[in-house]
Amino acid sequence: MLIWMLRQLMAERGIWTGAELGRLLMDQAGYRLSPPSISALLNGQPKQMKADTMDALCTVLRCTPSDLWVHIPSTKGDHNLQNIS
Repeated sequence: MLIWMLRQLMAERGIWTGAELGRLLMDQAGYRLSPPSISALLNGQPKQMKADTMDALCTVLRCTPSDLWVHIPSTKGDHNLQNIS
């Protein structure tokens, strides 16, 4: 299981709003992310992400992708997968 840590990383760096994150993305990384896209990143775990978005977030938050996503190994029943032989 992957845990999305964006809000925690933002808080650790004193970034409290999506608007502030958007300004930092533009000022520090030259990357524009729409307010609805920022809101989606803040309110849920993304199912996919463009490499440019990940790069911009890592630049602004001074982190690596492994800081944004934390992996917790899944247990056997977590995904309801069938055993394929």
